[in-house]
Amino acid sequence: MKVPSPGESITEVEIAQWLVQDGDYVEKDQAIAEVDSDKATLELPAEASGVITLKAEEGDAVAVGEVVCLIDTDAAAPVAGSVQTEKPAKEIAVTSDVSKPAAPVAPTQPASTYATGSASPAAKKILAEKQIPQETVQGSGRSGRITKQDALEANQVVSMGTPGVSGSRGMERKKLSMLRRKVAERLVSVKNETAMLTTFNEVNMQPIFDLRKQYKEAFKAKHGVGLGFMSFFTLACVRALELYPAVNAMIDGNYMVSHDFKDISIAVSGPKGLMVPVIRNAENLSFRGVESEVKRLAIRAREGQITIDEMTGGTFTITNGGVFGSMLSTPIINPPQSAILGMHNIVERPMAVNGQVVIQPIMYVALSYDHRIIDGKESVGFLVAVKEALENPIELLMNNNVQKALEL
Repeated sequence: MKVPSPGESITEVEIAQWLVQDGDYVEKDQAIAEVDSDKATLELPAEASGVITLKAEEGDAVAVGEVVCLIDTDAAAPVAGSVQTEKPAKEIAVTSDVSKPAAPVAPTQPASTYATGSASPAAKKILAEKQIPQETVQGSGRSGRITKQDALEANQVVSMGTPGVSGSRGMERKKLSMLRRKVAERLVSVKNETAMLTTFNEVNMQPIFDLRKQYKEAFKAKHGVGLGFMSFFTLACVRALELYPAVNAMIDGNYMVSHDFKDISIAVSGPKGLMVPVIRNAENLSFRGVESEVKRLAIRAREGQITIDEMTGGTFTITNGGVFGSMLSTPIINPPQSAILGMHNIVERPMAVNGQVVIQPIMYVALSYDHRIIDGKESVGFLVAVKEALENPIELLMNNNVQKALEL
């Protein structure tokens, strides 16, 4: 079974995790592995049913088109409670898309023999680093194979027996995933290759609180999605990008590339790290359209089903550190874009309103931008425009018709 190409310009992937073991019987379309590219983590589905023989270890980088496993398609499916007799596997070529999501099917495994056996590469490395003899460790894997967890537990036992040591002193050395390494590389390049600055402002969220309190139940009942903050911020950014088009542009060598569309990237925390799916043509979406798309993309990202196409091509990014409790930050630009808006937590603070000190829900917002293409006047003006729209949403985002804007 060969690694299919997960996307344009990707020449290799990394085996992040095998979801089956050597010798398991797998079903056609069963997810057998998670593979990392430099853009996403995707599932690799079995192209046929049969007994699998693994040809790559977790952490191995394999070229697109390289054989990673063999599947014996002549092997019969095991009967429940029986031990599968393995046959020499024969190779089959796979041409399907690796990004195709497949529902995992629990493989039937023969009972473990629980005797000391060979160690997996990860376990072997841990045992060597901790100077633990392999023959002293009992393996819990197939045919007594020593797994990584076995090695970690053996190290914990050795540490607890050391004079003067109390509690666990285990350490783990884990290779960064290809996706994480690519993110790190891109973040460093942004700091080194752009003239990044950040400007800040504060937003009185009370008008949005009032609207959500009044209409959120009716909105959810009619559209099946909640009326959250992202639709207000997305549409406020769309309006501000219309007023300050340089914020929606990017640099390509000696050229400035402008866009007449607003593809808004939304940072989402997924199981494998930060992902940034894109809301296409946000300028054409209503509050309902934005909320539906945010929900759809967030679910796909968190379930590991997001595709590379869904994460490329954005022109501007919104990230919300407030969901984790962040009060203020300087978000890093998502290249090749030229700006990113950072949202933060909402805290009740004293504020002067019409000459009176009142308590209001305040959010600090930050705009990081590339000063090579965006001047201070444009960056500050953009953030002020976002603030104005959020503090006066009925007039500036709803055209003074709340019912129509929310499609109620």
